[in-house]
Amino acid sequence: MQALEQKILTEGIVLSNHVLKVDAFLNHQIDPVLMQQIGQEFAARFKDQGITKIITIEASGIAPAVMAGLELGVPVIFARKYQSLTLKDDLYRSKVFSFTKQTESTIAISNKHIHSTDKVLVIDDFLANGQAALGLIDLIHQANAEIVGVGIVIEKSFQTGRALLLEKGYRVESLARVESLENNQVTFVR
Repeated sequence: MQALEQKILTEGIVLSNHVLKVDAFLNHQIDPVLMQQIGQEFAARFKDQGITKIITIEASGIAPAVMAGLELGVPVIFARKYQSLTLKDDLYRSKVFSFTKQTESTIAISNKHIHSTDKVLVIDDFLANGQAALGLIDLIHQANAEIVGVGIVIEKSFQTGRALLLEKGYRVESLARVESLENNQVTFVR
């Protein structure tokens, strides 16, 4: 997706050979026009899959997931990372290790929002080692729902996430595939 790649080049900051900071438009401050385009792109790529729900993880996946949900006309569920007073019973739970934060979190969704009849699209902001996507997929499996694919805003193709998800048979659609962050420069897979 050219607009996203351009935004990464002009506003993204390479912090190391493994970390790309995009908080100017994706996960701290949000560019709503770009998010709308991202939602439209995900909807176009998955439009014929019969999607009934989109699932993401809080917080950075919410904006692209909501925009895709708006385009597809389906509800969006976000897995919570923290225990809530209002979200404590009848939960599907999974453990997720965050590459960026180097911590493990328990994520959860209510079993009232996802059912065995659902066809679910997973959307997340980044794909690195695939652990967040696998955690969300685990929640979907617990509900006996069908996974139609994984939509990723920015994929770090030099890490193992894509290969892991493809090996397990999941369709992966990434809008920007970063090949390298070496020498403080972003290069994309072509």
